[in-house]
Amino acid sequence: MGKDDDMQMELSKNAYKRRLRALQVELVKIQRRAIAHNHRILVIFEGRDTAGKDGVIKRITAHLSPRETRIVALGKPSDRERRSWYFQRYTPHLPADGELALFNRSWYNRAGVEPVMGFASEPEVAAFYDSVGAFEQMLARDGTKILKYYLDISREEQERRLESRNTDPLKQWKKSPIDAVALEKWDDYSAARDIMLTRTDFPFAPWFAVHTDNKRVARLNTLAHMIQAIECPDTDKSVAALDPGIIISSPGNRIEALAA
Repeated sequence: MGKDDDMQMELSKNAYKRRLRALQVELVKIQRRAIAHNHRILVIFEGRDTAGKDGVIKRITAHLSPRETRIVALGKPSDRERRSWYFQRYTPHLPADGELALFNRSWYNRAGVEPVMGFASEPEVAAFYDSVGAFEQMLARDGTKILKYYLDISREEQERRLESRNTDPLKQWKKSPIDAVALEKWDDYSAARDIMLTRTDFPFAPWFAVHTDNKRVARLNTLAHMIQAIECPDTDKSVAALDPGIIISSPGNRIEALAA
């Protein structure tokens, strides 16, 4: 790599940092208004392993108030939770007035990871699909703003990132037994994703797909989309430019774009 390449990488990194900071300033404005007016904002992140959910959540919350910001990443359910109403383990973590809650995986485990890995039966998955629309509509009617993002990557990029987890000592905490079969079950995850995005794309809680092969671009576009999607007269929407090739909102184009 020559000097010009090094300079280009540095310029690209600086440009990323400048735009990221501008977007984070607007997110602070959104949170201040949410606190002042008792708004509830729920942001759900789903997607393949290594697609970048942790990274985008970290950039969203970097300068927000920790008191009014909740990051929810639930572990394996307890015996009691497995015997309870499926949504019950998630309801205590929903945002209260003035709060922003970000779910790093959510009740959509029942539509994605669980059926692919054999953790949920066909009747359990069918019951989920019968209930999830009513559950989210109830939240929306009660005043919760719901944003749902599905982060996806190419097979080649997932393979590269999984290998990075194996070799980078700072990423060891991210490793899980599911990693070992992520590539093996690629097509199964794709099929589950397509069904989920089709059946749970509601007018009051639509899905937005995000291409994340380029982490920086994906993060900027996700933050920009949040700024565009959340009503706040104080924000400067001009800094929140979107790339339609990164954020796919049209149901007709979404699955086709992700399959490409």
